[in-house]
Amino acid sequence: MQKVTINVVAKHAGVSKKTVSRVLNDEPNVSQSTKQKVTDAFNELGYRPSPQARGLATNQSFLIGLVYDNPNKSYVSDIQTGALEICDKNGYHLLIHPTDHESEQSLTGIDSLITESRLDGLVLTPPFSDMKSLLEMLDSRKIAYVRIGATVMESDSLCVISNDVQAAYQMTRYLISLGHVQIGFIKGHIDHNVSEQRFQGYCSALEEAGIEINSDYIQQGDFRFTSGEDCGRRLLGLASPPTAIFASNDYMAAGVLKVASQRRIMIPHELSVVGFDNAPICEYLWPSLTTIKQPVRAMASQAVNILIENIREKGSSHEKRQLDGELIVRESSAPLRV
Repeated sequence: MQKVTINVVAKHAGVSKKTVSRVLNDEPNVSQSTKQKVTDAFNELGYRPSPQARGLATNQSFLIGLVYDNPNKSYVSDIQTGALEICDKNGYHLLIHPTDHESEQSLTGIDSLITESRLDGLVLTPPFSDMKSLLEMLDSRKIAYVRIGATVMESDSLCVISNDVQAAYQMTRYLISLGHVQIGFIKGHIDHNVSEQRFQGYCSALEEAGIEINSDYIQQGDFRFTSGEDCGRRLLGLASPPTAIFASNDYMAAGVLKVASQRRIMIPHELSVVGFDNAPICEYLWPSLTTIKQPVRAMASQAVNILIENIREKGSSHEKRQLDGELIVRESSAPLRV
């Protein structure tokens, strides 16, 4: 069986080898009709370009790195799926790099990853998207990168963010509309700036409604199930416990549901519990969890898309995009019973 090479594709499409190469590398000055002929030839012949050959021709690796440190497996899965979708469409490969942001070796590890893999660019997720030392290192090395969920917005960086302040505000307003005024809040990890954004949205909604912010009702979590349990015990152990608890993510909300069940507190009749992220567990819990659906997969897709555009345009793009979350009402929330 004949090996399908660029020469074979060029002959099949009736164009030059150089034209096929231009189409492969998405270069300008190729007409749409010619591009379609070459693409049809790729499909008909089953041609798949060698990443190594493309790299030698263009001085690129066609590799994009994804850096993350997040205990939420569904979040990581959505980020990877959205990023892979765009990489596949554009002939890039995705290199996954999980790392502990608190480790002294995290920066060195990312630096080594860039050098050894010859990455064309990086996708940074929280808290790396706001890690000043990392951003300075990438800028000094002139490495293209895009920041997902960044809260410190710099003028010349590519960013895709979700409006967590507005989403948390919307959730808190929803609880207020149900008659709740004693609303507890469990904050996320202190190193994730989105934690503060969600807390801001909660505070803004209370202030707008003329409800005093009670420090006893605010607990510091870390996005993990166990911290939701601990915070839930403290909140529900108060002399005057809240009638609703808003946890900064769904896993902490699940921890609150466990504590409520242990104390035989009926959800949602005696206590409303809501979360954030719309993790898969939301529908499997009982009662199912009211939450905010974050556009995580769309954020990752758009982030990789604008990163690839930036790589092709040699850093001329400084695009920033913001996506909105969606309130998903399920069975864990209900009007306050007087």
